[in-house]
Amino acid sequence: MFKQITLSLLSGAIVALAFATPITPSAAATAPTVRADARQVAYRTVKVDGLDIFYREAGPQNAPTVLLLHGFPTSSHMFRNLIPALADTFHIVAPDYPGFGNSSMPTVTEFNYTFDNLARVMDKFTEELGLTRYTLYLQDYGAPVGFRLAAKHPERVQALVIQNGNAYEEGLRDFWTPLKAYWRERNETNAAPLRKFLERDATKWQYTHGVRRPEVISPDNWLIDQPLLDRPGNQEIQLQLFYSYGSNPPLYREWQDYFRRYQPPTLIVWGKNDQIFPADGAYPYRRDLKNLEFHLLDTGHFALEEDGEVIAGLMRRFLEAKAIRSSR
Repeated sequence: MFKQITLSLLSGAIVALAFATPITPSAAATAPTVRADARQVAYRTVKVDGLDIFYREAGPQNAPTVLLLHGFPTSSHMFRNLIPALADTFHIVAPDYPGFGNSSMPTVTEFNYTFDNLARVMDKFTEELGLTRYTLYLQDYGAPVGFRLAAKHPERVQALVIQNGNAYEEGLRDFWTPLKAYWRERNETNAAPLRKFLERDATKWQYTHGVRRPEVISPDNWLIDQPLLDRPGNQEIQLQLFYSYGSNPPLYREWQDYFRRYQPPTLIVWGKNDQIFPADGAYPYRRDLKNLEFHLLDTGHFALEEDGEVIAGLMRRFLEAKAIRSSR
């Protein structure tokens, strides 16, 4: 469980106070009802189009909802510490996509693994749970899934928290060269280098590259993720999603139009040392979003692993300052 801390000045990082905003008497009168076990995480499954969609849930049901959308190659496991850190004040929901974590893993012949389809399943998932208003936390794959939801249902989105999730061409740098080749021509020659992204060393690298203190990054991350990647048929699923990622850049203009038109309150908490989604992809959000709080953190791709306490504090302060309320 996180504690509230003050972020020290790190090389290139932005100083950010992570203290929670005190609840005033007037605010206390409208505060969510908090049970003694509010921080206890429940592990649940719901049916969506015949698929078992696993999700983690915590916090008061009458509190503002925060929907956490995970990246590759992980699952809702990446939010295991963030959920209880915010669950005293917010209703937190973190699903696993089909093919990830504890959700169903139909084969590529049984399910079309595209980002359109992942977003469709997540849309139906929110409807099954009755989530009509929510803040979106978007990381890595969570960005193209979540931005599809936001563009389709702008009235549902109360705020955005963007952590190393791309919506601009500037964010697709050298790392993406072999993926772009695969988008142009889907064949085994172009797939071969991408298969290396599915190996243990690459999975570990995603968690440890660019961090200040590798010794604080739990090896449980890759010891959990890798066996799931190694399941029979999962490599084909991931290759299909690598190919489908090419459908996202053509939608960037639509998502940017959404930013400009609806101006959702947005908190950016970005690991600036990320080689996959470098800080070059973070800055352009400032062109289109006016109601924006912007933080570059001196860490890597999975920023929650090293700076989770900081991110939790920033989220709490930001959402309370923006008076995000529940409509449930």
